Amino acid sequence: MEPTIITIETPSLGDRSYLAHDGDVAFVVDPQRDIDRVLAAADEAGVRITDVFETHIHNDYVTGGLALARRLGARYHVNAEDEVSFGREPIRDGDVVEVSPVMRVRAIATPGHTFTHLSYAMESVTDSGATDSAVFTGGSLLFGAAGRPDLLGRDHTGNLVRHQFASIHRLVDELSESAEVLPTHGFGSFCSAGSTGGATESTIAEEKRRNPALTQTEEQWVADTLAGLDAYPAYYVHMSPANAAGPDAADLSAPERADKDTLAQRIDAGEWVVDLRTRTAFAAGHVAGTLSFGLDGQFSTYLGWLIPWEARVTLLGETSEQVAEAQREMARIGLDRIAGAATGAPQDWTDRPLETLETAAFADLSQVRHHRPVHVLDVRLAGEYADGHVEGAQNVPIGELLDRFDEIPQRELWVHCGSGYRASIAASLLSARGHRVVLVDDAFDNAGAAGLPITD
Repeated sequence: MEPTIITIETPSLGDRSYLAHDGDVAFVVDPQRDIDRVLAAADEAGVRITDVFETHIHNDYVTGGLALARRLGARYHVNAEDEVSFGREPIRDGDVVEVSPVMRVRAIATPGHTFTHLSYAMESVTDSGATDSAVFTGGSLLFGAAGRPDLLGRDHTGNLVRHQFASIHRLVDELSESAEVLPTHGFGSFCSAGSTGGATESTIAEEKRRNPALTQTEEQWVADTLAGLDAYPAYYVHMSPANAAGPDAADLSAPERADKDTLAQRIDAGEWVVDLRTRTAFAAGHVAGTLSFGLDGQFSTYLGWLIPWEARVTLLGETSEQVAEAQREMARIGLDRIAGAATGAPQDWTDRPLETLETAAFADLSQVRHHRPVHVLDVRLAGEYADGHVEGAQNVPIGELLDRFDEIPQRELWVHCGSGYRASIAASLLSARGHRVVLVDDAFDNAGAAGLPITD
């Protein structure tokens, strides 16, 4: 039987995990902490997992690899050079793992995202020999891009970016053009350097045609890659130590119920009480002092970016399913300090008057600026701002907002980002601190057409 590969998506983090099987036994690559998804996929396929592989010590999520391997008694393959505090099957460049008579995995050293990064070529074995049918590339070769080389700090970026270039070339030199490319990052993940262009699948042949690392000279690619690097989420600093220590599986048991009095006390104490509804629902009516982190966007990425790491969180959702989804998202990045939760509507959460948040489009902003002075706050990344921004707008990237509150004037604020999601988070944080805020819930591409002057 030709091996089958099942993709397990985590859109909110821009990542993928994989389950590959031959109809009987299976292996897993880069599982996330909520391992029940992997177990369910294996159960549905009717296969048993014997091996778990990590491409690298991850920087953007807490792994479920160790917990999965321990639960199943599977072999846990982690680079022999990685310094970890748990038992593992050490694996090195060139090692081959016989998963089954028709399926084996070969490790390929591909430093660049980290110094010890490995990719894994899956070889299908037949009577006529073995062929590499797929390669799990982790944070090395992505769809039309590469894993970013700066997550280990500036001192290492110069070396890692050149390692990355060499690693990508090694993959295309050693693997057949028909081999599927199966990266972990690159679907909205901040671990990506460069745009993946929305691709959902690729092969070695396709990457040779379109990936800049394979169509440009090394010097040009290195220069472009370094110039394109921008900020990444603050929570990343906690991920590698957690993964090297060997994290447990996620605890997804329901949080305690928080009543109105408890919510009021926590809001008054300055705790993080997070509203999971859409930004439209939040704007229409919310509990004063609560913060808007809608589940319809990259919820865990931005919550993890902004929240003080040891802070407790109370979740407000329309349903228990919404709270459970948020809890799962948080567990993936190690945010386990959930103080409680409440469900229903804002009037179920407080006896105080509800607050609203004014929303507008860029066309409204264009009209308003003809009549009165307003302050435009752009919370996009610095690179986005540099590529084009509303003339006179102040740029405070969303990840820097808490540290730069003092720089934002006490004036009427019109807050925008690229689509409205990040701006809604920023608007709720600013409103909770007493600012008068208008949320520009609109795509930035509409700003110029609305008559606003755009400059770079």
